[in-house]
Amino acid sequence: MKALTYHGSKDVRVETVADPKIVDADDIILRVTATAICGSDLHIYRGKIPMMEHGDILGHEFMGIVEEVGPAVLRVKKGDRVVIPFTISCGQCFYCNLKLFAACETTNTGRGAIVNKKDTKPGAALFGYSHLYGGIPGGQAELVRVPKANVGPLVIPDSGLRDAQVLFLSDILPTGYMAAINAAIGKGSSVAIFGAGPVGLMAAASARLLGAERIFMVDHHQYRLEFAQRTYGVEPINFDEFDDPANVIIDRMNGRGADSSIDAVGFEAKGSVVETALTAVKLEGSSGASVRQAVAATRRGGSVSLPGVYAGWVHGFLLGDVFEKGLSIKGGQTHAQNYMPQLLEHIANGELHPEAIITHTLPLADAARGYEIFEKKQEDCRKVVLTTG
Repeated sequence: MKALTYHGSKDVRVETVADPKIVDADDIILRVTATAICGSDLHIYRGKIPMMEHGDILGHEFMGIVEEVGPAVLRVKKGDRVVIPFTISCGQCFYCNLKLFAACETTNTGRGAIVNKKDTKPGAALFGYSHLYGGIPGGQAELVRVPKANVGPLVIPDSGLRDAQVLFLSDILPTGYMAAINAAIGKGSSVAIFGAGPVGLMAAASARLLGAERIFMVDHHQYRLEFAQRTYGVEPINFDEFDDPANVIIDRMNGRGADSSIDAVGFEAKGSVVETALTAVKLEGSSGASVRQAVAATRRGGSVSLPGVYAGWVHGFLLGDVFEKGLSIKGGQTHAQNYMPQLLEHIANGELHPEAIITHTLPLADAARGYEIFEKKQEDCRKVVLTTG
């Protein structure tokens, strides 16, 4: 089969590799029909994620048709059209029983990304996301082995919904939705979203769905801000024009700030010269620029939600401000399986249109070009989908 493989920073290639096979009784083999390039994939593409190996197959946002089922698979059958969540969860461990699927303690043979790990087990394995998370081959391929198929795959009814409408149930839509839930958004809420990439846009869509009245969106790509303003009614703030977006938000909210903030940027946020230098020499684990702005922009007693990926330590994280303002902070990998069924209903009912963010649909053979376009923000790129048909 053809698959996109990793060979180093900014070196990904579509190559011929061995077809996957059933390994465990609850595996399925999926023929991929659509897969997407995620902002998290760009961290890998830029060489920022450790424990990647030459030839690793990338991709964790994908869907397709079930080709083969293991003897213990009861949830899906051959021929079903399914979307696959990006986390691999057993459904039976302590955390899965709490519906914390991304914390599954049985599927990841890697060590996970916690620095101060002690004796804790790692969280769930992820498709196509380094050997920290199990080294499981990803879905930017013609075929993929899907473990734990009685827990993950969501069957898409024969209702006329196109792949583009449901593909993002695999990751960015539930991630944006969980970010909005973690931000305690309700009817009449105000929220500041930092980052107008795919997750930030899905967070804005989810905030509207949950009843947010005012949505501030901060980014420096004007074309993305204009799209978010047209599509979700956000109040755009371009940080190339405003040195301190958090203070702009505070001023517009009567000197208090927004009810909540969502940091949809994460560790590759553009930081200060000093912070960038510290990160380069491994004295800083992540840029804290975006999370500092999120904390500053949130009113006392508010909530800060962190769907953006962070790793390691952040020296500039103002914990004293969190305490003094009485803020609640929630983050982490998304428990996608919790939200996929209800989000599918919202899509089917016409209440969510995640496909609106797609700007580029390319064949899998052009995946390397898709990464370059997305990484460089060329051609006003918001989201790239790859097809195998």
